[in-house]
Amino acid sequence: MSARSPSEAGYDVAIIGAGDVGTAIARELARFDLSIALIEAGPDVGAGTSKANTAILHTGFDAKPGTLESRLVARGHDLLISYAAEAGIPIEPTGALLIAWNREELERFGAIRENAQSCGYERVSEVSPEELYRREPNIGPGALGALEVPDEHIVCPFTPPLAFATQAVLAGAELRRSETVSRLERRDGGWVVQTSTGVLGAAWVVNAAGLRSDEVHAMAGHEGFTVTPRRGELIVYDKLARSLIGHILLPVPTATTKGVLVAPTVFGNVMLGPTAVDMDRKDDTSSTPEGIAYLRSLADRLVPDLARQEVTAVYVGLRAATEHGDYQIGVDGRDGYAWAGGIRSTGLTASMAIAEYVRDELDRAGLELRERPDGLPTVRMPNIGEAAARPHARADAIAADPEYGRIVCFCERVTRGEIRDTARSPVPPADLDGLRRRTRALMGRCQGFFCAARLTALLAEHAGRSPAEIMELHE
Repeated sequence: MSARSPSEAGYDVAIIGAGDVGTAIARELARFDLSIALIEAGPDVGAGTSKANTAILHTGFDAKPGTLESRLVARGHDLLISYAAEAGIPIEPTGALLIAWNREELERFGAIRENAQSCGYERVSEVSPEELYRREPNIGPGALGALEVPDEHIVCPFTPPLAFATQAVLAGAELRRSETVSRLERRDGGWVVQTSTGVLGAAWVVNAAGLRSDEVHAMAGHEGFTVTPRRGELIVYDKLARSLIGHILLPVPTATTKGVLVAPTVFGNVMLGPTAVDMDRKDDTSSTPEGIAYLRSLADRLVPDLARQEVTAVYVGLRAATEHGDYQIGVDGRDGYAWAGGIRSTGLTASMAIAEYVRDELDRAGLELRERPDGLPTVRMPNIGEAAARPHARADAIAADPEYGRIVCFCERVTRGEIRDTARSPVPPADLDGLRRRTRALMGRCQGFFCAARLTALLAEHAGRSPAEIMELHE
């Protein structure tokens, strides 16, 4: 237990924010004999910034050497690859090609390779124009060469935080969804946490609130960073576009941005984006005509055939950028407070390493960590990647349970059995968005036009709620 009395505090640790980082920290701390509350303002884990990233497992080759981000991305890359195999997270080792389209970009290759080596990544190599076009014949004309980064992967952006949260919950952590923290007050050697549903006590508070992390930081009486949301718009193309590319296609980064990329997805689509525009509002996830037009203009040059492909979806993510060029992570042992702010687009990759780092810092600051004798329960998440054997295609699964042969989302081949299973899981979906991220339902060409009503009724049936309650949460 912690040095502070849990009888007075309620919980040993209250973690604010259940995105990639918050759920990873909850999972890591659940290894120990601690009472944990994981508090999320939204209706689900991973439903904020975490659900709208570029779904790339980064090597950190282009990070700033010597930064905490550089170190944690490199460590997190290896941790998440191992964990994906263990937990059933969809991941594919496509590798990346960083393409030079003009002489100036080509001349930066040497500096990029040196940067990668300074970050501890040695496997960047140069690819000739001839070899580039042999590997990627559908890119636009005029490329002068590329750098290959073989260890970049594509990954499901949805399953990792669900897996982290599931393990934490099975180990005894309490997940409190749709609960917004409005006030933090130090009292009697612990924290009084005021939320939208009441009051709870905690000996320690961990701030992993993403876009709101600066606000929670201020509630805890700290300062040092301000989150300026950075909007990234992305276009997702139909599965018929998937054969156009085999690698993640990266631009040569500039001093201000990593630029727009083209990448396959583990769901069998192709993605283009993101844009990068600083915003004032932390809730503005609307797409813009200007942003989409800009992306389309780049598609014409990067992979011209994309212009002839159908667009399945457009989505927008907000990155938690700050005025600093590095993660903002720290622990104040006197107050029993830890924070992880400024976790930008590399947060998914680094999440497990961030959790390790926060664990070690909490240990040094006085949180008593006694490992549970039985350790963490193992989890095996439903693999919703296109490369996996989905239930509708498995004769053995259908023979054992005919519900796996009854498709309800025809675009993505999602079955009644999968809807039932996810509704009965340790961290079930509360709304259609949560159902989508667990099963791929609603992600296809019709975007729910055909199946949304039926899926709502099914989810309501299994959740013991009315369809109207499901739709109210979804809206």
